[in-house]
Amino acid sequence: MNTTQIEAALSGLFEKWAGDRPELMLPLAPSASPRIYYRLSRGDKTAVGAYNADKKENIAFLHFSKHFKEKGLPVPEIFAEDLERSVYLQEDFGTTTLYSYLLQAGSGPFPDYLVRIYKKVVEKLAVLQVQGGDGLDYGVCYPRAAFDKQSMLWDFNTFKYYFLKLAKIPFHEEALEDDMHRFAEYLLTTDCSHFMFRDFQTRNIMIKNGEPFFIDYQGGRKGALQYDLASLLYQAKANIPNDIRKDLVNHYLDALEKLVPVDRERFFEYFYGYVLMRSIQTFGTYGFRGLFEHKEYFIKSIPFAIRNVKWILGNTAFPVEMPELKKVLRSIVESKRFEPFDKIKAASSLLHVTVNSFSYKNGVPEDASGHGGGFVFDCRSIHNPGRYGPYKRLTGRDEPVINFLKQHSHIAEFLNHIFLIVDPAVENYIERSFTNLTVNFGCTGGQHRSVYAADQFAVHVREKYGVEVKLTHIEQEKKDWKN
Repeated sequence: MNTTQIEAALSGLFEKWAGDRPELMLPLAPSASPRIYYRLSRGDKTAVGAYNADKKENIAFLHFSKHFKEKGLPVPEIFAEDLERSVYLQEDFGTTTLYSYLLQAGSGPFPDYLVRIYKKVVEKLAVLQVQGGDGLDYGVCYPRAAFDKQSMLWDFNTFKYYFLKLAKIPFHEEALEDDMHRFAEYLLTTDCSHFMFRDFQTRNIMIKNGEPFFIDYQGGRKGALQYDLASLLYQAKANIPNDIRKDLVNHYLDALEKLVPVDRERFFEYFYGYVLMRSIQTFGTYGFRGLFEHKEYFIKSIPFAIRNVKWILGNTAFPVEMPELKKVLRSIVESKRFEPFDKIKAASSLLHVTVNSFSYKNGVPEDASGHGGGFVFDCRSIHNPGRYGPYKRLTGRDEPVINFLKQHSHIAEFLNHIFLIVDPAVENYIERSFTNLTVNFGCTGGQHRSVYAADQFAVHVREKYGVEVKLTHIEQEKKDWKN
């Protein structure tokens, strides 16, 4: 379905549930999946509407949600569904995720309040895995009923072909395949009889009134308890100190012991194996999304995943021989390819980057540096939110416009291509001690698309290189941001 059809389907479903059409329907920021989400509201009625063309995945999510809700677990209530049109409405937990708490904490010491939140999360995870798995129909799981050897080999293959190959890490195909089989068989010798969330990470954990709630578990299946805990505590960019990680594992086991018998020593033995398995899956995802699709967020996350694997290789031993797998992992750790650009060198350079948004109605801005101009990127091919009533008076800095562009345009791909074009020029200019680089983004009115693109590019250059950036929104500053 196209955007208009999706919105009509969700609006009709909302009317059936709430008794009237929504007053407000705004797209939410997209996730890595192809699912499309909206927030719909009228009066005191609010819901998150979802469209997902994958009907089997919808069946799994809806079944899990109803089963978990009946057991009083912290998941969204399903208000209404229309499987024929692949849409459903679920409870709205707001906008705050555990990931947003991590962003607030920054790169300083891991704060006590965040440890307290994580403790609540791991307590509820244990209950979800054990009680949620009790009586669950695993026949609806998609694409597999269990995180079995085949599931692991799929992850290994993604790692092999989308990360190792694209990162140019050499490996012996047959030897690596043998190691992967042995490692998977070893991991499956632990208890694999409970519910496994599969993607238990901070973006899938909502925080409302200080309590955690879980979303996006449609890939769940039967599996080992260790995998979800490993996914949470070794999420690449979470940057949890190792002593806090160990305390959180023990806190999880305290909660788990109230539900099932626990052999702590045996749990830890397999836990680090599943940390490595999750790290391999993460490399595969970062390879596909980052190295293949050139998505900047995933590329920037690779060094964090490498740091986790470096710790695992230096601090754990596994009772199974896998020399080729260890060899390629060490090659990744020792590779210089993913080291970030030397920001100290860049910040002390002479380069100043000027970034402008402008309206084509008033022409491309003149270059005040005297160097004759720089890059000019035309944003007019991007789907324009300014064509729609709710966005006409907003700008590319307003959340509804940002979510519209992320959800209903190819702005992310557009910007990724621009980064690939301009980044080498920035690095070249730094090396050659050039003083000025200008990058312009234009659209019809200089209000939505070019503003968002210019903002994103300025953030990208500051974060990656640390050089001085002057950002100007020409049309908006003329109007004092009043539209």
